Amino acid sequence: MNVTSPAAPSSPAPTGRRFSLRARVLTGAVAVAALGAGTFGAVSASASAPSSASAAVSADTANRNLQQTTHLTVAAATKAAQAVLDAAQKENQRVSVAVVDRDGTTIVSLRGDGAGPQSPESAEKKAYTAVSWNAPTSELVERLDQAPTLKDIPGTLFLAGGAPVQVKGAPVAAVGVAGALSGDLDEKFARAGVAALGR
Repeated sequence: MNVTSPAAPSSPAPTGRRFSLRARVLTGAVAVAALGAGTFGAVSASASAPSSASAAVSADTANRNLQQTTHLTVAAATKAAQAVLDAAQKENQRVSVAVVDRDGTTIVSLRGDGAGPQSPESAEKKAYTAVSWNAPTSELVERLDQAPTLKDIPGTLFLAGGAPVQVKGAPVAAVGVAGALSGDLDEKFARAGVAALGR
């Protein structure tokens, strides 16, 4: 025969909230983690925010490693290109014109009314060639006798019709023209585009 003891009377429920040991440990761990994250965030924020003195030193160092360049605006390049088309139209020539920056990147390319299909590409290549060597392409053609492999450089075209735009003797852009009856006319119109930038 099994004898069981009567159940102990339950104690009255407390009026306040009581947390188990597990809940108290968990709450404490969360509080410590939050406090640690706040402290770490403050330390890392203060460590990553340089003082104004060190920021000035960094800026001075960076400026010694930077180079400023001069570029034509789109408005100036468009003015030069339109001057080319106007000069060509006065002589009843149908041309295309390209204006490139110092890096040889095309800023403006205009195909004049009635210009041949090859002329836009030829104009860009002439401009690229002129800015690369900082010389009119008619002069560069003469250099081919001493260095015939120059013409093998991709993107170049050693025919008259390209003229560099210079600031204090350094190239900042170039104008290339193609499509007239002769390279001499192409270059005459290219020079008219360059001259328009000085007005």
